[in-house]
Amino acid sequence: MATGTQKVTPAFVDELRLVVGLDAIVSAADELLVYECDAYTLEKKRPDLVVLPKSTAEAAAVVKLCFKHRVAFIPRGAGTNLSGALLPVEGGVFIALTRMAKIISIDYRNRRALVEAGCINAWVTNAVKARGFLYAPDPSSQPACTIGGNVATNSGGPHTLKYGVTTNHVLGFEMVLPDGEIIWLGAKPDGGEEVDGYDLRGAVIGSEGMFGIVTRVLVKLTRAPQAYKTMLGIFGNVDDASQTVSDIIAAGIIPGALEMMDQLITQAVEAAYHFGFPLDAGAVLIVELDGLAAGLDRQAERVIEVCLKNRAREVRAAKSDEERALLWKCRKRAFGAIGRLSPNFLTQDGVVPRSKLPEIMRFIAATSEKFGLRIPNVFHAGDGNIHPLVLYDERDPDQVRRAVAAGEEILQRCVELGGSVTGEHGIGVEKIDFMAKQFSEHDLDAMRMLRKVFDPEMRCNPHKMFPGSKRCADFAPRKQASA
Repeated sequence: MATGTQKVTPAFVDELRLVVGLDAIVSAADELLVYECDAYTLEKKRPDLVVLPKSTAEAAAVVKLCFKHRVAFIPRGAGTNLSGALLPVEGGVFIALTRMAKIISIDYRNRRALVEAGCINAWVTNAVKARGFLYAPDPSSQPACTIGGNVATNSGGPHTLKYGVTTNHVLGFEMVLPDGEIIWLGAKPDGGEEVDGYDLRGAVIGSEGMFGIVTRVLVKLTRAPQAYKTMLGIFGNVDDASQTVSDIIAAGIIPGALEMMDQLITQAVEAAYHFGFPLDAGAVLIVELDGLAAGLDRQAERVIEVCLKNRAREVRAAKSDEERALLWKCRKRAFGAIGRLSPNFLTQDGVVPRSKLPEIMRFIAATSEKFGLRIPNVFHAGDGNIHPLVLYDERDPDQVRRAVAAGEEILQRCVELGGSVTGEHGIGVEKIDFMAKQFSEHDLDAMRMLRKVFDPEMRCNPHKMFPGSKRCADFAPRKQASA
């Protein structure tokens, strides 16, 4: 719990105005509704204020005021997080970095770019693609999510199978500590390196905003592949598609991306975007190979052989860059297409070993039947990072209760199969109860101690991740689900 957290007072707000100006403060109740949750919509709570700094200096000044007045604060980017990591459980101040969105500099010689934390992920690739570069981490929320938010949750995406997650592509960053001190961790923009010692850069990435506010990030640029081979494998059932994933990797082929969509999500995507997905397919696999043009055709032939061995009805290859782009547009907008199926959905992102994909998919189907809720699947099959979408209507309390229970049973099964409860969405408030199931008390104590090194009073994004943290007292569905 946060230590001695105080409420926002008129005196605090008056001092805040002197730092950032009236136009950088959001305080009206109707405007704060926009900030009452992130993309995890089951729990909602408005912050007391939202502050929109325009620079690191302003962000640090705001943090110093919060420290002085003992007010809790929560760093915020675009709000695309899916685990409630942005929930202001006991109120407090959102420090939103959406006005700090510039690409400050691009260093092609050293393949790096310095960006502000509010910079949209896709903007980085768009800025450098004419020179043959890209920024590799590509979450499905890529057109909206921010680099700072990606750092907070160590975001992944379809192409992380080959290229890795955010921590593999962030060289260093500037951060405002919870007392307002500004520090730099990792490699510096001028080429200087961090002194020998602990990898504090790596420790902060994935800490869900509990260590401070990242304000500027030095990202690594990757040379764009010379060529792509993007294929769509069409299968009669999920089992065959899941086995194909394991067999492709076992054949020594590491695709740039290996994604699966089941029938329900494929039908929704086709209704929304009209790509030409077969509506009667039990599952489809998107397999993208990339690299040097020489040898790519042979790899593609091998992938097709593996698909056909596992009873693929058909394997289609994208015939043009435009067709490839449309296929990825359909995949990355799949969550948006869910609106055609249900008013609400709960997204999980457990991880299982690739060899356990058929088993977890069968378990999800059984869970869907057990709780009487539809659960379509669209996920990063190559690294076993599942994304079952539990469909429900929040106007029906019983459906909410069943959705929570179904999601928790799926995550529990992931742990039992030797996996994890999260691959990229984080713990937030949603998965707090699972931390004690996945980690020992000694592990959790070590994590808490590390958190206190950065934030001794625990007022930076409090009540997240650790068992014993508070959650919204009026959130009945979880209580009912565990009763």
